Amino acid sequence: MSAQDEQAFIFTPPANGSGAGALLLTSPHSGAYYPQSFIDASRLDAHQIRLSEDMFVDGLLAHMPQQGIGVLSARYPRAYVDLNRAPYELEQALFEDILPAHIDSHSVRAAAGLGTVPRLVAENIPIYDGKLRFAEAEQRIKDVYRPFHAKLEAELQNRQQQNGYAVLLDTHSMPSQATRLSAEGRRVDFVLGDRHGRSCDHRLSDWLASELTQRGWEVARNKPYAGGYITDRYGRPADGMHAVQIEINRAIYMDENNYAKHAGFERLQDELTELIVAFAAQLPDWLATSLPDRTRSAAE
Repeated sequence: MSAQDEQAFIFTPPANGSGAGALLLTSPHSGAYYPQSFIDASRLDAHQIRLSEDMFVDGLLAHMPQQGIGVLSARYPRAYVDLNRAPYELEQALFEDILPAHIDSHSVRAAAGLGTVPRLVAENIPIYDGKLRFAEAEQRIKDVYRPFHAKLEAELQNRQQQNGYAVLLDTHSMPSQATRLSAEGRRVDFVLGDRHGRSCDHRLSDWLASELTQRGWEVARNKPYAGGYITDRYGRPADGMHAVQIEINRAIYMDENNYAKHAGFERLQDELTELIVAFAAQLPDWLATSLPDRTRSAAE
């Protein structure tokens, strides 16, 4: 791995040294390294600039490598470059020069200010006073976005080659007010996104929803988050690759006002570790017998 790649992401491999199991965890929005040049260019204070950050999600997954499950996390924040977007979801409104023809000019997310290089954080708060040059966005995509996705693709392919299939849990957090109250008047704790059944074998998301519910959590599926670019891009069940997005209500584990963990953090960390280890143990029963013929032959 190059020095550039080491700075673009944080990858913690399984600690057992026995090679990768089928499962990989990602946390693409928990990055908290804010370059000084970015801070200087922003109009936001130290609190506002972190509003889009999936704070402490990488910490919730910190025990997983010791359990034989690798974790790939962002180093840079979502406000700097959003790894859960296609490479060039950019909007002309953010740039002073004309964007080249290969830019995705039809991206709804970019038009909302939430493209690969975002214009806004949180609820329509502008990041910059002025506009950027396209060269700045291109540099961020080259230095941060592409190394992260190259590593993600390589790790999933490695797992598929070893096991015949690969499974990605793409882990995020959401503001406590991001979802409506349930019919029982409870705030949703977890949202599972599987692109409405397209990104994984249904048994994976069914099991997660059932297990979380049995543990007393309020669970929603695909509303309001059905999975972003990562889930859509890497969830290809017909090819033996499965992806599920998990959104966690931040109020469960942190104070959203002062950005501090509370007592719920360690409890949730332990519970997620237990849950994900049990999930990984189920994968051979679900997937090893339903591999595409070409994948089964390669695995054998």
